[in-house]
Amino acid sequence: MHLEAGGPRVFPPIVATHLVKLACELPEDEARSLSTWTCAELARMLIRERIVDTISATSVQRILASEKLKPWRVHHWLSAKVPRDDPFRATVHNICDLYTRPLGRHERVLSLDEKTSLQPRTRTSPTRPARPGHGPVRVEHAYLRKGALNLFAAFDTRTGRVLGLLRQRKRQVEFIELLEAIDRTTPASVTLLHVLCDNLRIHNLLPARATAVDVRVARAGLGHHRAAEIANRRSHPEPVPSAYHGRPPDGADDSAGHHRTEDDANATLRSSTTS
Repeated sequence: MHLEAGGPRVFPPIVATHLVKLACELPEDEARSLSTWTCAELARMLIRERIVDTISATSVQRILASEKLKPWRVHHWLSAKVPRDDPFRATVHNICDLYTRPLGRHERVLSLDEKTSLQPRTRTSPTRPARPGHGPVRVEHAYLRKGALNLFAAFDTRTGRVLGLLRQRKRQVEFIELLEAIDRTTPASVTLLHVLCDNLRIHNLLPARATAVDVRVARAGLGHHRAAEIANRRSHPEPVPSAYHGRPPDGADDSAGHHRTEDDANATLRSSTTS
């Protein structure tokens, strides 16, 4: 290693070779309990293996940059079992379009998901704030466990606002409750909701089990649509027995002219719950 005048440290090629070799291996292969490498950890490994006497994390990053390596970054790939066919590409394009295109004033795009096993723990004594002459904030080390909670959340992809519910269980009932909350808090001017979620079983709102979430799009004048293709809904005093298409079931009120055929709804709605 030597220094060039006014420049960074220059290391011999053997150092870069060892560094690249380490960066291209998983930390667990080197008996390191890390998920990914960091520049600081790679620098420590080079020193520990006596490749160099000293090297900084900045030098490690510079050498790796010359090799276009960033082992601290992670890219997830899709399941190999998912076919890369035309319907798959159409779904991906539709999702990307919903996330990126300008929305009309009547539209909103929400991304739904759950965070499980949140553990609320309260301290046995109140936390004491910092005081002049008494040091930092003082926190009691002992706490009480109070089970686990599940967070159901809807993220507005344009405003960044999150609507969340904390519940003790993670079932379709709680997911339906989140949909109800979305409906209650959606302004009347928004007549089309694009809801995106993954393929978790509780997200699969089949018509036979959709008595509490029968999709209502009366705002857009479209009547009822299949529950798995949520566009928008408005609560009614009494739930309709099941989701239906076209002509309303016997006894349903069609006086407002809000019921059309499924083809009419499909021609107007562009959103679906998918991920």
